[in-house]
Amino acid sequence: MLLRLEAEGASGWGEAAPLSGFSRETPAQAARALQKVLPGLLGLDLEEARLPRGGLPPSARFALELALLGARAAASGRPLPELLSPSPQPEVEVSALLSGPPETVLEEARRMRAAGYRAFKLKVGGRPVEEDVRLVRSLGEELGGSVTLRLDANRAWEFPEALRFAAAGLRFLYVEEPLRDPAGLPELVRRGNLPVALDESLFGMEPEGLAGHRYARAAVLKPTLLGGLSRTLRFARAARELGMEVAVSSAYESGVGTLGLLALAAACGAPAGLDPYRSLARDVLRPRPALAAPRLVVGAAFSARRAVAREALEELLGDAGGGGE
Repeated sequence: MLLRLEAEGASGWGEAAPLSGFSRETPAQAARALQKVLPGLLGLDLEEARLPRGGLPPSARFALELALLGARAAASGRPLPELLSPSPQPEVEVSALLSGPPETVLEEARRMRAAGYRAFKLKVGGRPVEEDVRLVRSLGEELGGSVTLRLDANRAWEFPEALRFAAAGLRFLYVEEPLRDPAGLPELVRRGNLPVALDESLFGMEPEGLAGHRYARAAVLKPTLLGGLSRTLRFARAARELGMEVAVSSAYESGVGTLGLLALAAACGAPAGLDPYRSLARDVLRPRPALAAPRLVVGAAFSARRAVAREALEELLGDAGGGGE
């Protein structure tokens, strides 16, 4: 769902894209929540407009904040990353996402490495642990020591399975959410010396709550699921204060939301998992942003004049049967 706000001759776009299986709200619920709060913004200038303190589900809050900040950026002539940080990093490293059967993973890894990628994220947990161990080992041998490998288990393993994986002595930066029951993560780190990252565990948590998870190596931040840009920045600051690494990650947004993630990653000084954008057959932005690259030059991404194209929206509505919210 796309949201457009206009004030003082400037406009900004936001996107609410609840992720099935992860978001607590549906697209219809996000739309209804926005419809309740938008009348309260009518007649306000851009500096007066503020996010409501509560009442918005995470994806709707992300959409509204992105649209507000986009309008402020357009009105001020400053790029979005500079509204989020006084000194955003000029480039953002992007991770190549790997999934599927082992032969597909290895073939895609070779192709992406040849294209210049030096950061990879592999989905694990969808096969027996011993097969995951073999695949991670083969992938490490294929890619060599000059790349960064992150793993994502999406809470697939029981505790004994995760311990067996930890005992294999593989080389990777961390594994996201290895346990079906996340309450066992501190014990897993203690017994298995496994570097873990928090992702789903952050949903519904306050940034200050990270202090109770000092065992974690990293925090993977998805603004669509955490509730907006400023809230995600608070998570990033809290994580860094605890010595954790930070990564910004996509929840399969269109170009509208993905550019917001790029701005956030630049503001955080963090790598970004934007690779799902590469799988989109079409986008609503014209021209389509060039986001399928191992490193993104932030200034170039935000200097181009782009707009949500009416014909693109009409095509998508037509594919959906001419309706939708």
